[in-house]
Amino acid sequence: MNSLEKADKGSQRFRYIKLCIFFSGLSVFAQLYLFQPMLPMAAEQFKVSVGDTSLLVSSSTIGMALGLLFFAFKADSYSRKGLMTFSLVSSALLTIVSTWIPSLSLLIAIGICKGFVVSGVSAVALAYLTEEVNAAVIGAAISMYLSGNTIGGMSGRILATILAGELGWRNAVLIIGIESLILGAIFWRLFPESKFFNPQKTDYHLKVKQMKFFFTNPYMLRLYIIAALVMGVFVSVYNYLTFRLEAQPFSLSHFIIAFIFLMYTFGVFGTMTVGKLSKKLPTNTILKVSILSMLVGALLLLSENLYILIFGLGLFTFSFFAAHTMASQMAALYAKRGKSSATSIYWLFYYFGSSILGSGTGYLLHSYSWNVFIAFLVIAVVAALLLATANTPKDKKN
Repeated sequence: MNSLEKADKGSQRFRYIKLCIFFSGLSVFAQLYLFQPMLPMAAEQFKVSVGDTSLLVSSSTIGMALGLLFFAFKADSYSRKGLMTFSLVSSALLTIVSTWIPSLSLLIAIGICKGFVVSGVSAVALAYLTEEVNAAVIGAAISMYLSGNTIGGMSGRILATILAGELGWRNAVLIIGIESLILGAIFWRLFPESKFFNPQKTDYHLKVKQMKFFFTNPYMLRLYIIAALVMGVFVSVYNYLTFRLEAQPFSLSHFIIAFIFLMYTFGVFGTMTVGKLSKKLPTNTILKVSILSMLVGALLLLSENLYILIFGLGLFTFSFFAAHTMASQMAALYAKRGKSSATSIYWLFYYFGSSILGSGTGYLLHSYSWNVFIAFLVIAVVAALLLATANTPKDKKN
């Protein structure tokens, strides 16, 4: 087969790939962050601190990071479709089981397990797209996957907030679990099998060599650290924004706060915008501008004017997803060989950033103030901007 036989715009195969890759992102992120808007409820129910309840979110992302480390070695041993289907179905079942778990510690343990199994999707999704989709439309396919991530994160948070308020948190978890199981079944039925990849026995020596290259390559290492920083900052804001909006001077109701997560729609625009711009402008230029815009949005979150804060959140969200789309695309395309290893390491950093900063900043907020919390996040975004500024690809070989 040659590149002309890869899935291209207008073909049924490309339509099924876009639809199912969108559904996979929808399912994964609806499950990963469904507890995020319920952290104040959890803190009250379990009588623990803000930082402790954030472990309900961080446990899944820690599991993701561990799973991605495992799949960095083993992903190529499994069918791409088979691995992704297993991940989607098994994670949905774990979410459903969470409905009947009585203690915080057990919920955290299940979160780790769920993150581990669902990491199979992130480990190979970008590799699958770069293998199976024509180069001219890879950007559109990746944007569709990341849009699924965005909308999944948004819908999961909004549904969880509203359903928890109306039916209780257990029923909210159950409904999202069932929804994810249905999406997994649709994925199994419609997602095309790989044409340009066959499972192969793991060559650990080769994998270690590939991973050593990616870990020591300055270009890739900067992209990985950027992913960790921007994701950690993003999760931190959405983890604790509910606490900020419930307090003075805003004093918003739980129901109204739920719709703040509609800001995620700006993330969809962010992924789509940079997907189109990447055909016209240098990718690293887009990445730098996106991070700079994210910095401005973070600074606006200091405002005590609700309208300015909401505008800042929209800009911040748009910019984060634009930066993440660019960084992940740059990492996937840079790797000529060992794509699954390259993308697994990207997601490994991404979710470790989410876990470490996402929980660590909660203790910072608990000990100090919202302004100190935002100041710390601004420093992290500035560091990401400096890394992006230093990142010019000089060596395209691997």
